[in-house]
Amino acid sequence: MDYAENILGTIGNTPLVKINKLAEEIPGLVLAKYETFNPGNSTKDRMALQMIDDAEADGRLKPGATIIEGTSGNTGMGLALAAIVKGYKMVCVISDKQSKEKVDILRAVGSEVVVCPTDVAPDDPRSYYSTSKRLAEETPNSWYVNQYDNPSNCKAHFMSTGPEIWKQTDGKVTHFVVGVGTGGTISGVGSYLKMKTLLLKYGELTPTEVYLKNTMKRVFLMKTKFTPTLQKELEKIFYLSMFVLKLSTVLPK
Repeated sequence: MDYAENILGTIGNTPLVKINKLAEEIPGLVLAKYETFNPGNSTKDRMALQMIDDAEADGRLKPGATIIEGTSGNTGMGLALAAIVKGYKMVCVISDKQSKEKVDILRAVGSEVVVCPTDVAPDDPRSYYSTSKRLAEETPNSWYVNQYDNPSNCKAHFMSTGPEIWKQTDGKVTHFVVGVGTGGTISGVGSYLKMKTLLLKYGELTPTEVYLKNTMKRVFLMKTKFTPTLQKELEKIFYLSMFVLKLSTVLPK
């Protein structure tokens, strides 16, 4: 029989789907990797599980522990799903700009949710960054995930997303475009694909409203810029379909 041992076994191996209308003016085959097929509805499931697995392996995360993380929602959902399966408590620290629906669904999967003000500096004691660290210091047997500076974030995409894209495109991928938050996806996938082919061009598309904390420090590989025309068309695709277009690859026709 073919089945997953639990919901975590369904993370990854998401499909590539051709983008048709939105890519009409691009001289190439544009494929979207539908990361919404992951159980937590985003690519963050990959790194959430990797970070937990690695923390278990090296002893940072102990049986019965409380996992604590500042999140805008997606990473929290991935961590919460893993916490349920593995028997950990989960505390998600979230900013008040996030929707009520995100807060509700995190609570629905068993997480405690702490809401912090948005309009404060990251080092302000009230920010969700500072609050996450403080809670980890105050909570016995707890582990602060720290996705922004956790190398397992990048590792997850080097070990899974990158190889999947390479295999699904038969090694013919020539461009890789990705939205940047923590920098883990572009670093991990970019590292893997650059290892496979030095001809790859890749770059990030960042929504202006997203606050990036030290992201570019983690985008450590040299990026080749797209031509203005191609960049414009890719940006149009990204912004019009960002609800499903988590990762894109462009192949020659």
